Amino acid sequence: MDPREARSANGWIGIDRDGVSVFKGIRYAEADRFRPSEPNDGTPARADTYLAQSAQVPGLMEQFLGGSSQPMGEDCLGLNIFTPDVEASLPVMVWVHGGAFVNGSGSVPWYDGTELARKRGVVVVTINYRLGLLGFTGPNDLGIGDQISALTWIRDNIAAFGGDPGSVTVFGESAGGASVIALLAAPSARQLIHRGIAMSPSMPQLRSTTRATEALGEVLATAGVDHPDALADLPIDRLLEVQASVLSTSGDSLTAFSPTVGGALVPADALDRVAADPRPLMIGTTRDEMHLFTAFDPEVNSLDLDGALTRYRHWFDDDAEEAIERYRTRRPGHTPGQLVSAAQTDQIFRHPARRLVERRAAPTHLWWFTFATPSFDGVLGACHALDIPFAFDNLHRPGVDIFTGDGPERQGLADRFSTAITDFAKHDDPGWEDANTGTVVLDGDGTRTVEHPESELLALWDGR
Repeated sequence: MDPREARSANGWIGIDRDGVSVFKGIRYAEADRFRPSEPNDGTPARADTYLAQSAQVPGLMEQFLGGSSQPMGEDCLGLNIFTPDVEASLPVMVWVHGGAFVNGSGSVPWYDGTELARKRGVVVVTINYRLGLLGFTGPNDLGIGDQISALTWIRDNIAAFGGDPGSVTVFGESAGGASVIALLAAPSARQLIHRGIAMSPSMPQLRSTTRATEALGEVLATAGVDHPDALADLPIDRLLEVQASVLSTSGDSLTAFSPTVGGALVPADALDRVAADPRPLMIGTTRDEMHLFTAFDPEVNSLDLDGALTRYRHWFDDDAEEAIERYRTRRPGHTPGQLVSAAQTDQIFRHPARRLVERRAAPTHLWWFTFATPSFDGVLGACHALDIPFAFDNLHRPGVDIFTGDGPERQGLADRFSTAITDFAKHDDPGWEDANTGTVVLDGDGTRTVEHPESELLALWDGR
């Protein structure tokens, strides 16, 4: 065997990356357009090239993350495995990428699992799933079904790559974090997952059946067809045009294409199920999530205090002035636009995460990532997705320092964060206090547990 090759126990041929065996582009399922995916064990073959990423129009996240160099297409249901020992039986960590359910790929360089495999002794699997109109049109949730197909393949095959099918942690960020919540609630995934890690889960994207039906109507009207079956006959370029148009014109673009609670796979009482679920969970957010999306938005940056107060009245009605004063106290030096961003961060990310944690009795760990990047003159703060290269210990990847800065304190934070999530995958314990005790704060100075911070801000969102 070529010394640069690696082989699984059942014959897949991958790449030996200095002791870590990497298997790329293994097709875990087959699917016709707008039909559920079917797991595919396949015949072992060479696995040294990523499969295509789901057809999409790259978004802001992909610009920051560098995106994937792979072509786009509908034959995209592939997974990638990073393992330190194909003959072992190691905990498995399955990464579900983010991208608002319309963008992204498991082959993004920042998601490379080599360092976690080499340093932390886990098997890392990254997956693709169908996105946007192809994966989340109507309540069928084909994209979530793809994720479950990938988990089914992992259960049946990962032992040949040194993974333990009895110890599978699903983890993801943003839409990937929301996918973790959806998968924990899905009955058909119950026996496939043993614990979850939700990074910045965009839980408001978990939409109702009413919204799913409404969004389907927007798709059909934009496409100029009367029935969903007619979409299958449209060229892929036309489908992407329709998707882009719906996202730009919908009154709620966040849920135009996303999982449906009460749909085919995710029960209507999804959050109740996760709250009552006995499986261990880690969940966390960054301090300034929405700065990634608003820092360079001229409409937000041009707001004066009256303009910001108008936005606050939309959320808080007669309590708007009190609310904005609370945020000004906690965010001294914030511009009016940044105050709007701070409120949106809590509305979409921090408040839903905290409230879910408060309802859980099972082992749960809550973190708050507050390391602020000095890049771009500091306007991003501790923004959305900033924690990804720290979790993967991938600070060395090309382009990461443009996003995170290059300060010496970064590696210590990466060591602490990546160790915590992999220890959780191994032992159900990240080495942190339980969420009942408080929130673990992650920054450049260290890791500490504090009484849940800024409760007076999050309380503003109760009942809204």
